[in-house]
Amino acid sequence: MAKQPKIVHSDPEILGGTPVFVGTRVPVKTLYDYLEEGDSLSEFLNDFPSVSREQAVAALESWRGTSNSSVMSKTSSQ
Repeated sequence: MAKQPKIVHSDPEILGGTPVFVGTRVPVKTLYDYLEEGDSLSEFLNDFPSVSREQAVAALESWRGTSNSSVMSKTSSQ
């Protein structure tokens, strides 16, 4: 099985260790902030062309998987 390419990187030398999209200085949180404010993924990608659509979608899918896991563990422990 092929190894998943790394999408997010954290380095103390880049924005003080804030998680950013690999190959950019764009914090992943910026994507979530855009979406929470009602902006579309296309708007985010237009404003941050150094982030690829594939990177953004993979970050969202990763977050969704993590979010669903934490919700499921909270639900099953009640």
